Amino acid sequence: MALRRLPTPLPFPRARRIKQGRDFLRAKTLGRRLVCGCLILNWLPLPAAPVSRLGAVTSRKIGNAVARNRARRLLREAFRLHQGALPLRVDLVLVARASIVGKKFSDVERDYLSALHRAGLLKPNESGATPPHA
Repeated sequence: MALRRLPTPLPFPRARRIKQGRDFLRAKTLGRRLVCGCLILNWLPLPAAPVSRLGAVTSRKIGNAVARNRARRLLREAFRLHQGALPLRVDLVLVARASIVGKKFSDVERDYLSALHRAGLLKPNESGATPPHA
């Protein structure tokens, strides 16, 4: 019986999370912004940073705490699965729009990849790739 190798996990450790309010504000004021589907992408290139980082923002317009937490989980998962597709180190701040409520992960992932593609943040070989969960 042959052993099957499991794929290497894609971690999302604390070092890849934006936690400080000043970092969110810096990405919003100094960075660039793009609206795509159910999310708003703010990004700020950081060439000296060791890794790309993500911050997810949800407002009360989304709904109750359950809806806001689900939206944040969907945004974080899309980043986690495609973190290797970012050719340069950036701070990404994803803002969930009200249209995210009720969407499947594949729809959120499609909007996320589309936003990265339009922003020019995907590696050349990743831009034409279809999401694995589509």
